[in-house]
Amino acid sequence: MRLAKYLAHSGVGSRRACEQIVRDGRVRVGGELVVDPARDVDGSEPVSVDGDAVRPADTLAVYAVNKPRGVVSTAHDPQRRPTVVSLVPSSARLYPVGRLDINTTGLILLTNDGELAHHLTHPSFEVPKTYRVRVANAPVGRHALEALRRGVVLDDGPTAPARVRRISADTLELTIHEGRKRQVRRMCESVGHPVRSLARTAIGPLELGDLRPGAYRRLSEVEVAALQSTSAGSTGRRAQPSSS
Repeated sequence: MRLAKYLAHSGVGSRRACEQIVRDGRVRVGGELVVDPARDVDGSEPVSVDGDAVRPADTLAVYAVNKPRGVVSTAHDPQRRPTVVSLVPSSARLYPVGRLDINTTGLILLTNDGELAHHLTHPSFEVPKTYRVRVANAPVGRHALEALRRGVVLDDGPTAPARVRRISADTLELTIHEGRKRQVRRMCESVGHPVRSLARTAIGPLELGDLRPGAYRRLSEVEVAALQSTSAGSTGRRAQPSSS
């Protein structure tokens, strides 16, 4: 197994994050400093990150969390703000799958499996994420909806077409699969409707359901399997987390 993959399975981070951790010179294998993420390891030699021993988790853990406003999507925060990881009391080494900015609420996943995190966040898998967006300058007209559906041009390039449904004069349901930084907010602003509130309601087949703000629950094996197999072209039937 490649070293970056070994670290991801050990709950250190996503595969991409683990590759960078190795390149930064933070990993030792059998006491030897290793900077090649493709280095093969078989578990026979101890592996450490920043001096702490790591090994693959015995049990896969995936939690759905309804992130409240004011909570950051990291495992640790230098500014001592509350983190999504602090919302889930677990002995597993959890970290967030992707990010929601501090003012965005809704569904975020925590896991100890870097391969699953990689699958759900890497653009090549095109896993859809759905948001409920309340905007300014209502009502949202036909031209704005059509522009979002075609894709809009942002400062980092054009977006892929979005699935958009108008729920009310000032509220949209919008589904994308790219996951650029603050993408939904920038898309809506580009068509003349700055975002007033934003909540993620689904990741692939998994819906937020009635999970209350700050609550969490562990996903079933069936739900995890559905997430592992989802893509933009095959979202499957959505499962709804119940409140916890």
